[in-house]
Amino acid sequence: MPIPRNTPAVDRTLLRDDVYRRLRDAIVDGTFTPGEQLKDGEVAEWLGVSRTPVREALLRLAASGLVVALPGRSTTVSAIDAPMVRDARDVVAAMHELAVREVTGRLSDRDVERMREANRRFAAAVSSGDVGAALDADEQLHRIPVTALGNHALEAVLEQFGPLVRRAERLRFDLDGQVSTEQHERLIDLMAAGDAQGAAAVAFEIWRSLPAEAAV
Repeated sequence: MPIPRNTPAVDRTLLRDDVYRRLRDAIVDGTFTPGEQLKDGEVAEWLGVSRTPVREALLRLAASGLVVALPGRSTTVSAIDAPMVRDARDVVAAMHELAVREVTGRLSDRDVERMREANRRFAAAVSSGDVGAALDADEQLHRIPVTALGNHALEAVLEQFGPLVRRAERLRFDLDGQVSTEQHERLIDLMAAGDAQGAAAVAFEIWRSLPAEAAV
C-alpha cells in the first residue's frame, strides 16, 4: 500500500484509541481507498508504533465495517456497500434524534451559539467548495448535543457506525449545501425555543435523508 509521507508520526506513548482514530480518519477521508490492503507492519511504521495497537485498531475497524479482515491472510479497506451504509445511517439518525430530544431545553446559550457558529463555517465551506471543511463543521455541529447529553452508550454507537456513514457522505457530498444549511438553522432554532419534539424530528430527517444508494 502507498504510505503517506507527509503525516507526522504518532507519539509512541499514545493509547490504542489514538491509533484507531488515525486509521479510521485515513479511511474516512479517502487516504486509504476501498480495496486497498492494510499491512500492519507498514501501518505501524507509518504511525511510529508497534504492531499490537495497529492490529487491535484493525479489529475495531472491522467491527464497524470499514475494513474486511481475513485472519491469517489480509486486511483491506471495505467497499462501500449500500445496504450496510443504509443500516448504519438509520441507526445514526435514531441516535441523533434521541440526543436532540433529551437535551433540548437544557442546552446552554453557549452551546446554541457554538452550533450557530459551526453552521456558519459549514455554509462558508460549502460556498468555497471545501468538502473536508464542510463535513468537519457539520460533524462539530451535531456533536454538541451528543456531548451535552453525556450518554456514553449512545456515543459508543455513534463511534462505531458514524464513520461508515461519513465516508459514504464524503464521496457523494453535494456542494449545493443551501438545504443543509437551512435544516441546521431550523434545528438550532427549535432547540433554542425548547421544542424537543420538533427539533428531534428535524435531527432525524437530516440524517435519515442521506441517500445511501448515491454513495455507491
